[in-house]
Amino acid sequence: MSQSNYTCGHGPAVACREAFGQALVELGREVENLIVLDADLGTSTKASLFADAFPKRFIQVGIAEQNMMGIAAGLALTGWLPVTNTFACFASKRALDQVRASIVQPRLNVKITGGYSGILAGKTGITHQSVEDLAIFRAMPQMTVLAPSDGVETRAAMRAAVAFRGPVYIRLTRDPFPTVMPPDYVFNIGSAVPMRSGKDVALITTGWMLIPALDAASLLANQGIEASILHLPTVKPLDADAVVEVARRTGAVVTVEDHSIIGGLGAAVAEVLSERAPTLMRRVGICDCYAESASNDDLLTKYGLTPSNIVATAAELLETRRHQA
Repeated sequence: MSQSNYTCGHGPAVACREAFGQALVELGREVENLIVLDADLGTSTKASLFADAFPKRFIQVGIAEQNMMGIAAGLALTGWLPVTNTFACFASKRALDQVRASIVQPRLNVKITGGYSGILAGKTGITHQSVEDLAIFRAMPQMTVLAPSDGVETRAAMRAAVAFRGPVYIRLTRDPFPTVMPPDYVFNIGSAVPMRSGKDVALITTGWMLIPALDAASLLANQGIEASILHLPTVKPLDADAVVEVARRTGAVVTVEDHSIIGGLGAAVAEVLSERAPTLMRRVGICDCYAESASNDDLLTKYGLTPSNIVATAAELLETRRHQA
């Protein structure tokens, strides 16, 4: 992705995988029973940083994700705090039965990290792109689901996940994105993060899509449209009160996610609003299809994950509301 596309940042672009690896090392120094299990992807996800720092607390299981989840369950039952490391596509599908039966149903204290999520997976194509993982993990009882936006939030999310008791899925991205969170940012599981206030339309985001949403809000402002931005780094449990408040205040909602619009953030927001505050809304995301292998910019343009498409979607929604008034 050309970093020039996204100009709203408090700091330089940082890859969330780098922040993830650094956070593991920091937590390893503080939490003596933290142990990391890797399915032969530590070099890609930067879990290798933990392996270098704590080789005796790093287990390389190889390309055996199902076994990795079973081993993590056993370790959790014997007093360890396991973090499993693989790609989102494998954590959510290849190892799903073991995650469900061995970790989530007994509510064991295991943290499951899914790297290379969404469509920006380094030209690996549809086998490695994960556009269903939020829907899968969100539907599982007792599962907490996190999707940080930048390097700062990734480090804070890892810290919050390790402090939380119970199974947690942390959705991580591959590529560098501008830093939008302040250095002293604290991740509160279950809490929304208001990023911008406006009266005309609400852009509700999760994960790295906060960054193009911030640029979209600036473009909308140039058209005289005031956009609120509500960032939801916790997809489950969702901050329903914050969603209802911004929907009632603006009367128009656009959800923005690097995930299928079926079952992900857009679906979660629609569920809340349909029950508590029916609101005109649109969903920006992957529209019930698998993507392709291509450069990031080409993928983002084709599948509409760009500031310009967010702006066009918001403008269309506001035009629809004007005609209905």
